[in-house]
Amino acid sequence: MKRIFSGVKPTGHLTLGNYLGAVRRWVEVDQHQADALFCVVDLHALTVEHDPARVTRLSRQAATLLLAAGLDPERCTVFVQSHVDEHARLSYLMECVATDGEMRRMIQYKEKSARARAAGQSVRLSLLTYPALMAADILAYGADEVPVGEDQTQHVELTRDLAVRFNQRYGHVFTVPKATHPVVAARVMDLQDPTSKMGKSHENGSGIVYLLDDADAVRRKVMRAVTDSGREVVYDREASPGVANLLDLLAAATGGNPNELAGVYESYGALKKDTAEAVVELLRPVRERHAELAADQGHVDKVLRQGAERARGMARPVVDRAYRAIGLLPAV
Repeated sequence: MKRIFSGVKPTGHLTLGNYLGAVRRWVEVDQHQADALFCVVDLHALTVEHDPARVTRLSRQAATLLLAAGLDPERCTVFVQSHVDEHARLSYLMECVATDGEMRRMIQYKEKSARARAAGQSVRLSLLTYPALMAADILAYGADEVPVGEDQTQHVELTRDLAVRFNQRYGHVFTVPKATHPVVAARVMDLQDPTSKMGKSHENGSGIVYLLDDADAVRRKVMRAVTDSGREVVYDREASPGVANLLDLLAAATGGNPNELAGVYESYGALKKDTAEAVVELLRPVRERHAELAADQGHVDKVLRQGAERARGMARPVVDRAYRAIGLLPAV
């Protein structure tokens, strides 16, 4: 059975974009067809200025939401990154294999470092090197596939390069993974800025649907979504990004086709109304199950503890082999 690894970063509340772009596929497809590991990658949240208490709170919330969305600990491994030391152990080896030029070419580093400088903040070294940690996250488990959003494809390609380079220089240790993407709504856009991804940490949340938004908040945000200057409902991401985003959301929520759905509507208002109700119904069971799990944190803690134990059992032999291959003296 193929093995997959993917994760969510606790830098903000999980969004509809996270759900449609990744989590729903994990629930409906990946955990049933693969030896699957899903991780709250909390170490990655430390690459920028952060409130420690908030990272702790969001890490627990993210783990609870993954379970609420339908990840089954009997079918897959759900855990927190920092609970498994092998991620940090292998990350340093990946830094020793990667080059400075590769790190600086990462698009997310360029964008995030520019935003930090514009805000008068220093740029942490970990922001530059975090693709090495992401590579370690993946390679430690011998993952064959990595379900990611389009914006993370570059990092998976780097992971492939590092795995091949390590194997060629030091002997075969790592499986070379590939990125996979869902077919529909792989990249959900901000409702107020349909040219930008719906991100967790955007300063203005008016265009972001969070998984824990109540029904009224979801309806309000969708009904206020930016559309386009024309009147015709067409699916054209270049000419009509706002309408295309709504059609993508409606298609993802109902199992339809955005091009076909465009022919059903004669007004933006009707499209918005149906999209809002479809999203409300899509998220309702997730929100209800989250409330149940949040009231039983002992159960969530047990799942995460057992998940970390399983993950550690998979990762440690791989990382130990990598340490020996690169020339480090085995512990006695």
